[in-house]
Amino acid sequence: MPAFPGKTMIRMTLSSIALLTVAGCVDEDFRRFGDLGFDTSNAARQATVARPQPDSRGVISYPNYQVAVARQGDTVADIANRLGLDGARLARYNALKPTTVLNRGEVVSLPFRVADAPAGSAPATTSAGTERIDITSLASGAIDRAEGTQTAAAAPSTPAPPVGAEPIRHKVARGETAYSIARYYNVSAKALAEWNGLPSDMSVREGQYLLIPVAAGKAPAPATAAITQPGQGSPTPEPPSAAQPLPEDHTPAASTPVDRSAAPNLGTNRTAASGGGKFAMPVSGAILRPYVKGKNDGVDISASAGTPVKAADAGTVAAITKDTEQVPILVLRHEGGLLTVYANIDGITVKKGDRVSRGQTIAKVRAGDTGFVHFEVRKGYDSVDPMPYLQ
Repeated sequence: MPAFPGKTMIRMTLSSIALLTVAGCVDEDFRRFGDLGFDTSNAARQATVARPQPDSRGVISYPNYQVAVARQGDTVADIANRLGLDGARLARYNALKPTTVLNRGEVVSLPFRVADAPAGSAPATTSAGTERIDITSLASGAIDRAEGTQTAAAAPSTPAPPVGAEPIRHKVARGETAYSIARYYNVSAKALAEWNGLPSDMSVREGQYLLIPVAAGKAPAPATAAITQPGQGSPTPEPPSAAQPLPEDHTPAASTPVDRSAAPNLGTNRTAASGGGKFAMPVSGAILRPYVKGKNDGVDISASAGTPVKAADAGTVAAITKDTEQVPILVLRHEGGLLTVYANIDGITVKKGDRVSRGQTIAKVRAGDTGFVHFEVRKGYDSVDPMPYLQ
């Protein structure tokens, strides 16, 4: 059975391809996305609580770290000035520039602890906003690598009571997306966006700290703030993957050779540009691996390395990107809110924004032990079985 190198990682990448439809280029930080207008409200993820309200300065304090929540029009320097911090250091800690204008409700992680607001101070009214969250979920988990903790020069005070359970603080690694991170922690992308004030295109950057939404019903940890000696680092919250590793993705070995004779060869009697289905076959070949929701979100179609890969229908190139193993992924947007995804390809001949016609060559099959194209159809957030569209 064909499989991608690093199959689990690729699967998560392709599960989140609706986000990649706005990527449009191989930007490592994925910041310059467009808006395709898809909604993630139907994401099947665990319910989460709302993010706590910050104090009057815009700070949310947890036992092991603090974050500041940006107000409308805030720059990193504005937050630093409000809290008596060095703007350059705060910016560097969050992979930003002091002059970067932040989204309303965007979370900025503090490099060290500041004094808690006086008891009884009114919470700030800043919110993460209620913009409609567009598009879909790659994942691998970069563990938070917090810098050392020290106390700011402001008047010392007793730490404020924790505002609910302390969320995991995730530092975005290269190649990760908001959707992959949401999938990794089993939360909705919408909740992740609301907790962190992400823009409508859901872009994140390498080195950015994200708060992972707390599951609803989770008892607040009776945590006592960890006390560290001067010069010592603060303890890093243990990610779920450390306590309970994700299960290995094993494919049982076949006890007998697989009979490929029964696999439908949809390309035998028609070309990629023809056929009566909504979509044409991207290559002519047998279905090596069928669609299984959540396991294989598309079909793998047999084809020799170097075979031209055709556009399944007329549309626009919405994304050309790569996963963490540098395997190209191409996404086309079609009428009716449909996306088609092409993976295990190489030699891409189009660029983001190009209009393509049905049957136009857009790439070629990537060389490998088993030649095939991974093909998906996505409708908004969800992957759907491509076969009804091809037959």
